[in-house]
Amino acid sequence: MTRLSVNINKFATLRNARGSNLPNLETVTKDCERFGAEGITIHPRPDERHIKYADVPVIKRLATTELNIEGNPIPKFIELVLANKPAQVTLVPDAENALTSNAGWDTVKNKDYLKEICGIFKKAGIRTSIFVDPVEEMVFGAAETGCDRIELYTEAYARNYAENPEKAIEPYVKAANAAKKAGLGLNAGHDLNLANLRYFKQRIDNLLEVSIGHALICDAIYMGLENTIQAYKRAIKD
Repeated sequence: MTRLSVNINKFATLRNARGSNLPNLETVTKDCERFGAEGITIHPRPDERHIKYADVPVIKRLATTELNIEGNPIPKFIELVLANKPAQVTLVPDAENALTSNAGWDTVKNKDYLKEICGIFKKAGIRTSIFVDPVEEMVFGAAETGCDRIELYTEAYARNYAENPEKAIEPYVKAANAAKKAGLGLNAGHDLNLANLRYFKQRIDNLLEVSIGHALICDAIYMGLENTIQAYKRAIKD
């Protein structure tokens, strides 16, 4: 079964635009789970332009499914994760000025660093996932860090899907097979939506989790949040 983790960052972006508490992230967290989400994802960045560090303990307290905290493991982020102990931490190599995640880790070049970070989180009982491009070498490199899972960066798949789905999915199938061979769990995320998600799931049979935020929240503007979450769940139904 593939789990749907709803990334609630964009709700926080909307809240911050007016400097108030609307939409209320406590209500958002509870409603996403009530409507069927099987996880909540947040990605606090150093500039706190959406999820604020102060939001994290509140969301942790309210989430009854799995909480996944994404981010670049700078010291402040490491402290935040250890203080809140989510079910999963996803390591993402974001530059501080990045608009959104735009690349996976070079797990070969950064193996020793990632091994150290994974060790810190695993010692605290937190499942570790590393954000990687769909490159077999990077998948096998991730396995050498001691992480539990990888998350495939799916922007390239989403960008090329409409033109040629078979060609777009090919490197992801290879990367997924590499993850299976390496004994890694497999997550995926970034730009997955209702147009391309079902095909991705059909071709990647070892997919454990998808983390989706921007597209899901855009769809919810027209379809409503409950209907949208259910539509995404149908798209990944086994």
